[in-house]
Amino acid sequence: MTGTTTGTDWRAWQESWDRQQEWYMPDREERFRVMLDVVEALVGPEPRVLDLACGTGSITDRLLRRFPNARSTGVDLDPALLTIAEGTFAGDDRVSFVTADLTAPDWRERLPHDSYDAVLTATALHWLHTGPLAVLYGQLAGVVREGGAFLNADHMVDGATPRINEAEAVLRRARRETARAEGALDWADWWALAAEDPALSAATARRFEIYGEHADGDTPSLDWHARTLRDAGFAEARGVWASPSDAMVLALR
Repeated sequence: MTGTTTGTDWRAWQESWDRQQEWYMPDREERFRVMLDVVEALVGPEPRVLDLACGTGSITDRLLRRFPNARSTGVDLDPALLTIAEGTFAGDDRVSFVTADLTAPDWRERLPHDSYDAVLTATALHWLHTGPLAVLYGQLAGVVREGGAFLNADHMVDGATPRINEAEAVLRRARRETARAEGALDWADWWALAAEDPALSAATARRFEIYGEHADGDTPSLDWHARTLRDAGFAEARGVWASPSDAMVLALR
């Protein structure tokens, strides 16, 4: 995957990111499948989508493979992941990317469209604490068109089930250790490789200047997400998928 910026195999970096994420979430593809099922059911097979906190464009990649006539705007602040996304989708006029901080009050002004059929995000908003996340949900109510959908698949821990949570965590850690012994990359390993690639090294350094090391927010429950989205102005909100540790909330305008 190393080389000059123009000669870099961005698809290889995209796939490497996917494998690293799957080390943490073996059911990652299942949540994407359910997400796109819901998009098709609610807004049809040619949606205009906002890929929120898009990273390398994992959602956009799957969206366009399933719905070739879809359009996507990816928004993120991470310069390294956006570099991979822009390289992967270079020349595809169905896709555009925006650099913006989702905690900034004016981030929506950077978007190329006033509204979207669907706003999709996965394993990203857990970086925000509940206060900023509630503010973001209120802003998204003004981005999703009437009748459109918002879907967020993320870590949503139910604090009322501590024994279930611990049992699942123990199994997950054991499986990760097995995968690691077989050569799987974790978060730190992956970023170390990115820092060594001339095409990504400068962007990776900027990324750590912005974010520092990995840090999670509050990871509230599915019930909190659904309630907060309704309070923010969405007409309906509920869970549409769950694993023992993660869930996906759907909100309809």
